[in-house]
Amino acid sequence: MPDETAGTPATTSRLYISLMRLTDKGLAELAGSPDRRKVSEERVAALGGKSLAFYATLGAYDFVQVFEMPDNEAMLQYVLTARRDGFVEPLILPAFDPPTFGAIVERVLK
Repeated sequence: MPDETAGTPATTSRLYISLMRLTDKGLAELAGSPDRRKVSEERVAALGGKSLAFYATLGAYDFVQVFEMPDNEAMLQYVLTARRDGFVEPLILPAFDPPTFGAIVERVLK
């Protein structure tokens, strides 16, 4: 699978959006959800990243979290750890800010 964040300078953090659904275990232990969010943010920081935003949502997903991570490997490590814990099932989307997207569009149109 191609690296969907290709074209992003290697020296900058990469942006990711996580769409999360609570698992049966996550629902059963809902009272611990605020503590797990803090643990999640600490894990992100330990991998060299930063949690930029976190929202509880209505609809197909229970939570949305926006991250900066140094690279795909750090993001994969975070996701595998979260899945192993079993409280949420994350769907990860690499994302691009408007200036980066604009620069890519300019390259495509050349």
